[in-house]
Amino acid sequence: MPIVTTPAPLSDETRALLARISTATITSQLMARGLRNTFMQGVQRLSTGGGTMVGEAFTLRYIPSREDIDVSAVFEDREHPQRKAVETIPPGHVMVIDCRRDTRAAGAGSILVTRMMVRGAAGVVTDGGLRDSPTIEALDFPVYCASRAAPTNLTRHHAVDINVPVGCGDVPVYPGDVIVGDREGVVVIPRHLADEVARQGFEQSRYEDFVTEKVKEGRSIFGLYPPAPEALAEFEAWKQKG
Repeated sequence: MPIVTTPAPLSDETRALLARISTATITSQLMARGLRNTFMQGVQRLSTGGGTMVGEAFTLRYIPSREDIDVSAVFEDREHPQRKAVETIPPGHVMVIDCRRDTRAAGAGSILVTRMMVRGAAGVVTDGGLRDSPTIEALDFPVYCASRAAPTNLTRHHAVDINVPVGCGDVPVYPGDVIVGDREGVVVIPRHLADEVARQGFEQSRYEDFVTEKVKEGRSIFGLYPPAPEALAEFEAWKQKG
């Protein structure tokens, strides 16, 4: 049997660095490590407030609903996976809801999203729909979805598992993976790579700031992007100047 270990909590340093670099930079860092399927497809930012979303994944998995099981009374059960997930997500984590890319019903609504925000979650992402979307849109909290959808989750989704491996936007997500979301979208970082991706991604981001400055001055990208040794030396001098 494989040994299952609980990953160390995400450090404040890594969390802060990831909040300062783009999902584009992170996907480049992951591609350099052989990981190409890391950016969630069809998932866009819904809320207008809140900064970059950074946190460990806490997952909720849905399967298709069935009419004789998925009735409104199920929400009275405090062990209902959707309700329990909302009340047990740890602070600083991102709720990742696997809706199988079915946008015909909501994976959650504004009350549940607000509850997670108040409890200290770092954000919410689903590859399905969200209801009460105008209310969610105004929250000062990172929220991502594939669509706006008024019907309740019970019409299409049956909640079955909490904090198990899921798929979201065609990307595998394991509990504890690090989720980063900006205005471009959402990327998934395997937990064991998060610290080095954060450090090296931040350095890449600084170099790209340097490149952008030089391109605006009229420089050619040749020898600059990707860098020749002379450009790297110039970059080091640029950093020293602050």
